[in-house]
Amino acid sequence: MTNDSIPLLRAVGVRKAYGGRPILAGVSLDIRAGERVALTGPSGSGKTTLLNLLGGVDRADSGCIEFEGRDVGGLDGDALAALRRTAFGTVFQFFHLLPTLTAAENVELPLQLNGMPATERARRVAGLLARVGVAHRADALPGEMSGGEMQRVAIARAVAHRPRLLLADEPTGNLDSKNGAIILALLREISDETRTALVLVTHSPEAAAICHREVRLLDGLVCGDGGTGPARSGA
Repeated sequence: MTNDSIPLLRAVGVRKAYGGRPILAGVSLDIRAGERVALTGPSGSGKTTLLNLLGGVDRADSGCIEFEGRDVGGLDGDALAALRRTAFGTVFQFFHLLPTLTAAENVELPLQLNGMPATERARRVAGLLARVGVAHRADALPGEMSGGEMQRVAIARAVAHRPRLLLADEPTGNLDSKNGAIILALLREISDETRTALVLVTHSPEAAAICHREVRLLDGLVCGDGGTGPARSGA
């Protein structure tokens, strides 16, 4: 978005229940291009459910989610899949790399799905693997890599198609503190360089600290929304 006063992503009064049990009870928030937002709160507060709704993985029972002014809930399955394929990137706690593909092939996959020519794919994949520090592991399968290496590859895959929104669900939750710090620095640097908005679900104060805002959830409602401090002066 060229106008920073207009939210990249907006949720208004979002509600979601599973099996009759309310998970989100009317959540509203705005996220702007280049902004990093941490979703925090106790287990069961609705963080991952909200992330899935923001990313179009699931649909809200009521309320509205807009991306660049488009009502995501009003899109049919094909249009929603196209939006997710081109505009959204996702990083998971457990990496979710395809085990039979090499690091390079995992990163290349979203580019193939978007129809990018082979020569351009190869150039972008090589650049991304170098950017995240695993160029030397391009031909390695996930089972041959460490957790930190797999998460670096997962980040490269998530940003390969240059998404405008990056969604991360506990991206350091399966890593030791050293690798976790490396991954957080990488996410922050990529967000700064590309002005990609980042929504980060976390229990970690260190992860929340790379964000401009911390949105705290409790019992399916926003109970706090404010700056985290350090990231604000560094972005």
